[in-house]
Amino acid sequence: MKKLEKRSMGASGLLLIVGCFIVAEAIYYFIYGNPSNFMNNDPNNHPNPGNLLGTIYKGGVIVPLIQTLLLTVLALAVERFIALSKASGKGNLRKFVVKVKGLLEKNDISGAVALCDQQRGSVANVVRTSLKTYTEVAADDNMTKEEKQLALRKDLEEATMLELPSMQQNLPIIAAITTLGTLMGLLGTVIGMIKSFAALSTTGGTDSIALSTGISEALVNTAFGIATGACAVIFYNIFTTKIDGITHSIDEVGAYLAQAFTGKHKI
Repeated sequence: MKKLEKRSMGASGLLLIVGCFIVAEAIYYFIYGNPSNFMNNDPNNHPNPGNLLGTIYKGGVIVPLIQTLLLTVLALAVERFIALSKASGKGNLRKFVVKVKGLLEKNDISGAVALCDQQRGSVANVVRTSLKTYTEVAADDNMTKEEKQLALRKDLEEATMLELPSMQQNLPIIAAITTLGTLMGLLGTVIGMIKSFAALSTTGGTDSIALSTGISEALVNTAFGIATGACAVIFYNIFTTKIDGITHSIDEVGAYLAQAFTGKHKI
């Protein structure tokens, strides 16, 4: 089941990238490459003065590739914001942790379970599973205190590991784009500079159109690459920080649950 789930997540990420590539190509040719953006309505000519879309079009074939990466980052960012919001649950996560600790101090297990049902999300799922194990091992007279504590910690770790993949889904793609976006921009810059130097070395004079095209390609790809890499880094750090906060809440409740069990069951 886990292998099937990983394969499904990989396929969905690949389909998203392909979809973003199609959209990026359409934007490049039909919006940036619209003849109205260029002199004499000819994309082979200079862009109209001050026309940014035409200038971007002159960035060349690397532009839609970098734009694919940028669209992928933005699409995954929206998806991760929604997924991690669900993982946090309906209410304030910090207040939920405090309430659970208060109920555990009163030994109100049923109240804590009801609170988990109300909160939902990854933290609530892990706590609910741990509370179920808490109740079961507390009622088992055939287990020693150490065995009960071990069973409680084991179930807590397993429940946490089951929730982590759904929270970390697609983050490796964003992490890869943090570097890949910048490298693609650098590639486009190098290609643009090669074209610029080729125009300068043309015999019989400088080809102004070729020279300006090469410079535009270099600068546009640099800008797109930096923007893509920056967006990926920002979103990746936001999501990893949020996941760290969720896992910290799980660890906090788990540690308190084990402490409460040790204090109330001196077996």
